[in-house]
Amino acid sequence: MSTCSTVSQDLDEPIAGTAATATTWLLLEQPGPWGAKALTQSHLDPALGHALEAAAQGTGVRIALIRRPGRHADCGGLAERKVYVAHTVPGNVWLHGATITDPQRLLHLDFSALGMGDHHTFDSVLQGQSHTGDPLALVCTNGKRDRCCALLGRPLAAELAASGVEGVWEVTHLGGHRFSPTLLVLPYGYAYGRAQAHAVKEVLHSAQAGRIVVEGCRGNSAWERPGQAAELAVRRATGEAAAEALSVVRTDGAAPRWEVTVAHVDGRHWRVSVAQGTSAPPRPESCGTSVLGSPARMDVVALRELRTTTALAS
Repeated sequence: MSTCSTVSQDLDEPIAGTAATATTWLLLEQPGPWGAKALTQSHLDPALGHALEAAAQGTGVRIALIRRPGRHADCGGLAERKVYVAHTVPGNVWLHGATITDPQRLLHLDFSALGMGDHHTFDSVLQGQSHTGDPLALVCTNGKRDRCCALLGRPLAAELAASGVEGVWEVTHLGGHRFSPTLLVLPYGYAYGRAQAHAVKEVLHSAQAGRIVVEGCRGNSAWERPGQAAELAVRRATGEAAAEALSVVRTDGAAPRWEVTVAHVDGRHWRVSVAQGTSAPPRPESCGTSVLGSPARMDVVALRELRTTTALAS
């Protein structure tokens, strides 16, 4: 069976620089079925879903629903539900969690503060605390958005959970259906595509130790897509694996060409040239459409380390 994910893989479409962008992720447990627009098409009150979307608009916060792997019976209400919030910008990475009974309380959060990396309203409003368990492994399984997410994502989430991996959740949407199964790892915010269980276990083991696996990585959601591609290119060139070692400190230019400056915590800087190309030949970008497209791709065309004086002057 040909799907958008099999076509993408057969054409060897590059995945670096394709992660969803968000400085902060807010995750709300909501079991049961999900529609294509899950915040307003699930057992969550659709009025609340609309209000949360409006509150997060333009703040850098991305909201998603999560549920435990397994069967998703239409079972009605939920007495208690988990909520997580994670900030993914290096130098201020954190993951906090809470257990709530009334999801309406989320409307009392300061979304602008959350997007900027301040978790105090989450802690005060929801009695949230720092998450001390294993990293979260969020596997996209929303088949109503794209069948690949259900066909490939749900078995992956179930296999991980059955093998005893902690912190596994199904999630509503991570973008890039054609890279299914897709995965987001929190707190660091690195996304992965074409994920297999053995590789995910390595990714999570590394994340537990504060290290990033570059193989199969789509990028860090904290950066825009040119920055995602640039940061991964520096990691490959230097072998740097420490999760918070690199930051995108400047991006000059506009599509289809950017000059991205990547900085290391030790003071080193790199200038990375990123060009936006189009993937050929045309292919389905989603199983939900019969229209063929040429998805944008981020190609690193040059990378050089800057002298300290040059980096400071830029």
